[in-house]
Amino acid sequence: MASGPRVLLLAERFPPDIGGLARSGARTAGSLVRLGARVDVVAWTRTAQPGALETVQDAGDVSPFAKGVTLHRLGLFGSADLSMQHTLDVLGHLHSRRKYDLVWGHYLYPPGFLAVVFAQSAGLKSILSARGNDVDQLMFPPGDFARLLWTIQRADVLTAASADLGRKMAMLLGRDPGVEVIPNAVDTALFSPGPADAALRERLGIQPGEAVLGFSGELRHKKGLPFLLSALTEVRRVRPACLLVIGEVRARDAEHLVAYRAEHPEDAARIIISGALESPELIAEHLRLCDVYLQPSLWEGMPNALLEAMACARPVIASDAGGIPEAVESGVNGFIVEKALLNHLGQACLDVLGLPEAKRAALGAAARARIEAGFQADAEAAVLSRVLTRAMPRSSA
Repeated sequence: MASGPRVLLLAERFPPDIGGLARSGARTAGSLVRLGARVDVVAWTRTAQPGALETVQDAGDVSPFAKGVTLHRLGLFGSADLSMQHTLDVLGHLHSRRKYDLVWGHYLYPPGFLAVVFAQSAGLKSILSARGNDVDQLMFPPGDFARLLWTIQRADVLTAASADLGRKMAMLLGRDPGVEVIPNAVDTALFSPGPADAALRERLGIQPGEAVLGFSGELRHKKGLPFLLSALTEVRRVRPACLLVIGEVRARDAEHLVAYRAEHPEDAARIIISGALESPELIAEHLRLCDVYLQPSLWEGMPNALLEAMACARPVIASDAGGIPEAVESGVNGFIVEKALLNHLGQACLDVLGLPEAKRAALGAAARARIEAGFQADAEAAVLSRVLTRAMPRSSA
């Protein structure tokens, strides 16, 4: 509705960037539009010239989740301080033309910090959204604890992707600020059970009889990259298997793969990397190929990729990082391996792959049911509506 608040959402990543953070930003922005808000997103990019501002009038062109959102992509400078100072100038320019009511920071730093700084300077309300390991990154060296505390103290409303993140922010503040937990929403029509696509399996080079260990997103150290590699080696000692990375490996973590290839060349040859996929439908098709989906994260908020795999009724094995235990009940709809014991991931994979087909199907069905019960758009929309009302009590949204 036209009378809804005008919201400026700052995001570090936004489609066509890959990964759960980008998808959750698009989903949040699109959901706010459906609640009647008028939403502009400012997101950084390295594909534009430094300082250049590019505008997409309807971000539905880059993500089906963000229909009706106006997207402004801002080229990064080589240094963070220059980029942040220039971003504040750009936000001031956009506000002079668009007249925002509310600033939303999607991830604590840098977008959350800049959102609160700009909101305070412009006399606007601010909402802060903790999404992943952003609290942990800033709490401990070399993170900036003072900036973290300043940011969460001055935001008008705090939100988080999991109850675990909400508890951490309350602990830092020394009080209960009423953190709103916004559950990640999965499109269960797109991410749904179904048979594996034999043609896709062949195109990817998955061999007959190979068990497929799956991971989705941008693979890096915090997502458990070393444990995935060691699990692949351990499983392949017992049975044919491959590791399917549905996405990409972060460039600065590629050295792990180089070392692994030198030590385990035959196992490394069975790592299949899809590259960035253009649509959620393609991601779902790849997830359906997985015999077991792995999320051995060291730090997390609430990983979208894990929820999407569960929606596709895949048996999952995950760590107990962050909010993961809020979705995965070990032995019921998946299995949990403690972060301190992730060296046992390979054996856990063998245990799940060795289960009777009926038991694995039951695990997948229970995983799907958990997503349908707690991680759909209706649950997300209800909390977002409450958040808007808290930030702007007189808002018609």
